[in-house]
Amino acid sequence: MSSIRVLLLGGHGKISLLMTPLMLERSWHVTSVIRDPKQTSEIQSKGKDLPGIIDVLVESLDDITSIQKAQSILDKVQPQYVVWSAGAGGKGGPSRTYAIDRDAARHFIKAATATSSVKKFLMVSYIGSRRNRAPWFTDEDWASMQKVNNEVLVDYAKAKVEADECLFALAKHRRDGGGGGGDSAFQDIVLRPGTLTDDKAGGKIALGHTRARGEVSRADVAEVAVKLLETDLRGYFDLLSGEENVDEAIARVTKDKVDAFDGEDAEAILQKYKPLAKV
Repeated sequence: MSSIRVLLLGGHGKISLLMTPLMLERSWHVTSVIRDPKQTSEIQSKGKDLPGIIDVLVESLDDITSIQKAQSILDKVQPQYVVWSAGAGGKGGPSRTYAIDRDAARHFIKAATATSSVKKFLMVSYIGSRRNRAPWFTDEDWASMQKVNNEVLVDYAKAKVEADECLFALAKHRRDGGGGGGDSAFQDIVLRPGTLTDDKAGGKIALGHTRARGEVSRADVAEVAVKLLETDLRGYFDLLSGEENVDEAIARVTKDKVDAFDGEDAEAILQKYKPLAKV
């Protein structure tokens, strides 16, 4: 049986560098997309003594200005899984934030959901990426999230929520019969971590319905992301440091059918992206 092929967008990001060896340990074939060819040797070193295959593709996400350009990369790599762990990182001002975190992400989402060989799309997002108050939030949670989104991370928050909503809508379109004939098993996974730290993996997390703010290590995010790809789960999963080990947390959200999308306006999102779904 051939190994799973993964397209990892934002391959030199800190979370991606932590995800890469975890994927290679599983004998997956990872194509890591980076902008700077000088980063190639560092990416390739992640495959040392591991059974998987690591390829490096030098492409700038700044150049992904159309669905067709995203599709050309998918056609080249032919992945089963697409993982978006990319972002402008605040460089280049608001215009670049929207160009990468919203527009390039949406181009890849459209291309991936319309490509029948792609079975999963995992978006590494941001815990504040929501428009409406979550049913489990306290007043303090909601006020805190609104303050950050409206006063601190204004452009980033807007860009991320639009990319996440695009994935929600086009994945549902794919499952319901669009995007190449329909695929009821297609998985869209939106992993929304809190404030990221460079601490070592603690292995103790809160997953699913969490507080609105908190910290989590990038190492824990990487482990959760890869393990979610091994499940049949789809939906939104908020992630903070917590009290459950990773496997227990994933088993719980699976058993209880937890989805942190709860509280959002699904119909409004589907209507908004209906024209793009038909392209």
